[in-house]
Amino acid sequence: MSTTEAASNNSANRTGVYLAVLQLVFTLGWTTYVVYLPKLCADVGIAPSAVILILMLDQAIFTITDTAMGIAADRIVPFVGRLGVVVGGLTAISCAAFVALPFVAGTGPAAQVWFIVLILIWVVTSSALRAPPLTLLGKYAARPAIPFLSALTMLGYGLAGAVSPYLGVVLRNHDPRLPFVISGVVLLLTTLALSKVERDLAQAPPVAKRPAAAKSLGAVPMFFIGSMVILSLGYQLHFSINSTPFFLRFAKPDELQWLMPVFWIGFNIAMFPASVVVKHRGGLIVMGAAGLLGALAVLGAEMAGNLNILIAAQLIAGAAWGCMLMAAVSAALAIGETGAEGKVVGLVFSALALATFARMAAVAGGLQKLPEYAPLLHWAPVACWSVAGAGLLVIAASRMQRRLAEK
Repeated sequence: MSTTEAASNNSANRTGVYLAVLQLVFTLGWTTYVVYLPKLCADVGIAPSAVILILMLDQAIFTITDTAMGIAADRIVPFVGRLGVVVGGLTAISCAAFVALPFVAGTGPAAQVWFIVLILIWVVTSSALRAPPLTLLGKYAARPAIPFLSALTMLGYGLAGAVSPYLGVVLRNHDPRLPFVISGVVLLLTTLALSKVERDLAQAPPVAKRPAAAKSLGAVPMFFIGSMVILSLGYQLHFSINSTPFFLRFAKPDELQWLMPVFWIGFNIAMFPASVVVKHRGGLIVMGAAGLLGALAVLGAEMAGNLNILIAAQLIAGAAWGCMLMAAVSAALAIGETGAEGKVVGLVFSALALATFARMAAVAGGLQKLPEYAPLLHWAPVACWSVAGAGLLVIAASRMQRRLAEK
């Protein structure tokens, strides 16, 4: 490896670590919000039944704004330093609204409208922290390094998922003001470093890239996004709805905080080995294979006869989801590499939000409590991951055959 390549890789690796920290802090802030939202809503006179509707509204907004922010990032990122400034400014607004939530809620029902307005401001502006920072990888990082950097970035998301059960238990009985202030300040300080990260990447020795040109989404990218929606729905139904009842067959409720992170342990461990496969074979084939493996793991969790088998199945299911998500980010950056990185990555995050919305809608409708729908919810993750996984493998195989035919 030449000195130029080594310098570029070091700069890109530092960016990957930074993005991992950013995702970790942002996701933990979201967890803080979800933990305290019922209490804050009660303080302003919002009925408990409306909390799930507010969370659904949040995800509906993310579905739109994540893609919009990604498209905006594509237009801003060619101007070095400007993306960091824009994201920092939006995050400052976002954090101000976030920190204000418990203080406004504490004034009582008279502040109900302002409370809702603050939530809307926070959700809309926080989309700037999802797709836009990742566009820097697509613009400046060498393509072979992107799978590893994607795994590094998603590590922050996975660590937050592992910590969230403990965080929920710790925070539940504390005054919300201090956690909101700490989360908001830490997130803002982390985000303000983005401009320096962006300039460091820009000043690193350039890597070879294809000429930038606008790229419209064709059939394969749209199939990729559709598959991402289905895979994300499988994850939401398995982890957020089915995993707790699975564990409660063999464990007590107070043991869940130790058992639920097993999924995220698998998630964090598997991404880095899988990134090597993505580097040599592409993201679509890894997404497809991980989808089929995940379907088998969910089937194993469904049929587990004891806690040890269930833990193993959850570990493998988490590993599969980690591979899917890391490969999806890598594939999105590869698909959009001629100037549409933000758009495609934004669509991936929109797919995640849409799946979360669908899961919340199922919970709000009480489907998991209806005997006629319970089997559907149990087997839906297996269907989602196996169907989408098989479809992605077919697409990956056809693309591989086309490349061989062109040689």
